[in-house]
Amino acid sequence: MHGVVDFGPNLLTATFLGPEPAALFLCVLRPGQFQRRRPFLECVPKGNGEPTRCLLYAPASGLCNPSGWLSALAGSRCVNVACCSRHLPPVEVAVEGLIKIRGDRCWRELTCMDYHYETQPVPNPLAYYMHRSPWCFHQFETLSNHFIELVVPFFIFMGRRMCIIHGILQILFQVVLIISGNLSFLNWLTIVPSIACFDDTCLGFLFTSKEGCVKDQVLKIQAKQAAGQRLPLRYGCYVRKAVNVSFGLLITYLSIPVVLNLLNSRQVMNTSFNPLRIVNTYGAFGSITKERTEIIFQGTSCLDPNDPMAVWEEYEFKCKPGDLKRRPCLITPYHYRLDWLMWFAAFQTYEQNEWIIHLAGKLLASEEAALSLIAFNPFEGKAPPRWIRGEHFKYKFSQPGGKHASEGKWWIRKRIGPYFPPVNLQGLKKFYEARDWLYPKQN
Repeated sequence: MHGVVDFGPNLLTATFLGPEPAALFLCVLRPGQFQRRRPFLECVPKGNGEPTRCLLYAPASGLCNPSGWLSALAGSRCVNVACCSRHLPPVEVAVEGLIKIRGDRCWRELTCMDYHYETQPVPNPLAYYMHRSPWCFHQFETLSNHFIELVVPFFIFMGRRMCIIHGILQILFQVVLIISGNLSFLNWLTIVPSIACFDDTCLGFLFTSKEGCVKDQVLKIQAKQAAGQRLPLRYGCYVRKAVNVSFGLLITYLSIPVVLNLLNSRQVMNTSFNPLRIVNTYGAFGSITKERTEIIFQGTSCLDPNDPMAVWEEYEFKCKPGDLKRRPCLITPYHYRLDWLMWFAAFQTYEQNEWIIHLAGKLLASEEAALSLIAFNPFEGKAPPRWIRGEHFKYKFSQPGGKHASEGKWWIRKRIGPYFPPVNLQGLKKFYEARDWLYPKQN
């Protein structure tokens, strides 16, 4: 794992700052970098005899590119970006709603929220308390989720008032998701295009009415139009209309496979159907894990990893559960991508997630880049560990006010067994070479 890339926060910042930063950001992206469906670990051959470098990818990134294109096009003034932006959130949430209702049985039985707060990728402190809410409240949450994602998106086609209601409900829904979980930049990014649901009358109070300001100019134009005065159409207006129609036809054409996927009972999520990823499919939590499992990295300086007297010390990641007494973190809209992917890997095997062994090799070598992703290194200031292993644990929230909580524990855990066996740096050499990975040099 040479680096962990995260375009989301940068794009979110660019969206708020304006089209110029976003357009600059898009210049960095090359169409060839995107695939139909990217794996969690993407290893890119560098060429010229250089070893393969590996990057981690997260499914939520599928929303970044369409939002980036809309942000960049906003500066051109040739495309009706408000119309495109207005339709992005309802499409996104409708796809997510269909993924859920067709997916895990618990969404139809209204029981998914009984597990979600405890088993979501990176819980926050509020999730600890919301997990203990009454079952009827969890059912209400699930019903509200279905209403917001499957019914409310159609409000946008039912006139101005319903469009405004759609915008309010979508923003409130995203705010609830933000405060109840660390779901990275995705919810914040969804709020931005939702603002397009509000017209000048709704947002006028945000602007000053001083002479010569934007609001004053708009009011004068509206007054002339109300008086029956028609402003002469300039050549640029015709160009803009032509570009709007052309862009609309392009999006319609690119959306055909997306719509067919939407109508398919075997709907696929987080997939792109074109090289530029302008129109993608989204989806999150189509299935809910009922138990939380965690991978705990442990290292030892002992010569023999099978020695019962060996002292194994635990690495602590920046946000994912580990230390039972550490309070759940609050990082939104930032995205600790490695912590998220550790959550995915925990309910699979290390053979399905070879990057886990890749990371273990980096930690064995005490590489500075890998250690920067770790909150606590038990071997800091000491010689690197001789062996590292992965242990598999089942985690549960402690009961507020209960015995474990009184001891300062947010979590309770029970060992399942080994996740991957003890490995040392020399033993991983052939493993790295077989995959053309850059072999770490011990620091």
